[in-house]
Amino acid sequence: MKPVLEHYTVEQVLEGFVFNELEGKGLYGLDGRLVIQPEYQRHYIYGDGRRDVAVIDSLLKSYPLGLIYFNVDRENDRLEVLDGQQRITSVGRFVTGKFAIKVAGKEQVFSSLPKDDQQKILGSELTVYECEGTETEIKEWFQTINIAGVPLNKQELLNAIYSGSFVTKAKAEYSNSNNAHMQKWQAYVKGDPKRQEVLEESLDWVASSQGKSIDAYLAQHRHDTDIAGLQTYFTSVIDWIGSVFIRPPDKEMRGLEWGRLYEAYHSNSYKAAEIDKAVDELRADEAVKSAKGIYEYLLGGATSPRLLNIRLFEDRTKRAGYEQQTQKAKAAGVSNCPLCALGTDNNKTRIYKQNEMDADHVTAWSKGGSTDLANLTMLCQTHNRAKGNR
Repeated sequence: MKPVLEHYTVEQVLEGFVFNELEGKGLYGLDGRLVIQPEYQRHYIYGDGRRDVAVIDSLLKSYPLGLIYFNVDRENDRLEVLDGQQRITSVGRFVTGKFAIKVAGKEQVFSSLPKDDQQKILGSELTVYECEGTETEIKEWFQTINIAGVPLNKQELLNAIYSGSFVTKAKAEYSNSNNAHMQKWQAYVKGDPKRQEVLEESLDWVASSQGKSIDAYLAQHRHDTDIAGLQTYFTSVIDWIGSVFIRPPDKEMRGLEWGRLYEAYHSNSYKAAEIDKAVDELRADEAVKSAKGIYEYLLGGATSPRLLNIRLFEDRTKRAGYEQQTQKAKAAGVSNCPLCALGTDNNKTRIYKQNEMDADHVTAWSKGGSTDLANLTMLCQTHNRAKGNR
């Protein structure tokens, strides 16, 4: 990289400023010569009424905004923001009336500020390093300088490394919070589309289905001019979830490993009405401690109760069960483990201490047994561990 130090005023940088509200990104500045958000850059995330306001407050107090880096693209005679797009976009949005700040307790937009404050903002000097180098050098530098501030997450870094026609189209689809489908998708996919988290999930689903990492998938498709494969797979998973679980999405469904579950179970047939009824029953069952596990439990044929983290017997219930069972056993002259009492060895009459026994369901929970004293039996640890889920 060959950095050259330059100085611009805010007014110069914002000449011809354009902000795309739909895509949530700053587009151009310096009278069209500056690309504020190249495709390898993250979306605008400062628009939260806190960080964007802090940028304007800094200018009004004559605080420096810190170093800004531009990449020099001589082939197209333009500059690209390497670092500083959040700050530049914040100032541009304020100057063009997109948000207000509080001054002396009163809401003020740029046009309502006193003229001297307006000029203080527009006349503020920005210190810029203009850097020139190869694509590899640019992206390595981009990752290095973005260690500070709000760190780039994994997918934002991958977008930078594999920027191209595929990432551009994928971001337009899955990183756009105004996408009409986003509300439906976010019922199942956890994350902020502006931080590329919905895109990351969609890529993970399709890449994993092919036995690849997201990196490998992006490398393979980097220069594709459409994202049909990604869209088809993602839509297939979402539609499959809705066909099996016909209920309005439960909050616990958000963020489950739906890509993995689709691969494991989408070839199975399910009776949606029965699944829906079973979900209601399990959600109402006080013994089920993990509602998130309900969906995989049912997809797998209700054979893995461990997914539900079934509530164990409470200590006081176990104590009561142990005392009752032991008193009866002593009176009968047999072991307080009912299975040992049926045997013929020395344990037939053995009285176990409570810490030598485990509480077990007489009727297994998976077969409708409740987790209460009436359905409790104390077994020696050897027999309980051999009993399983019978």
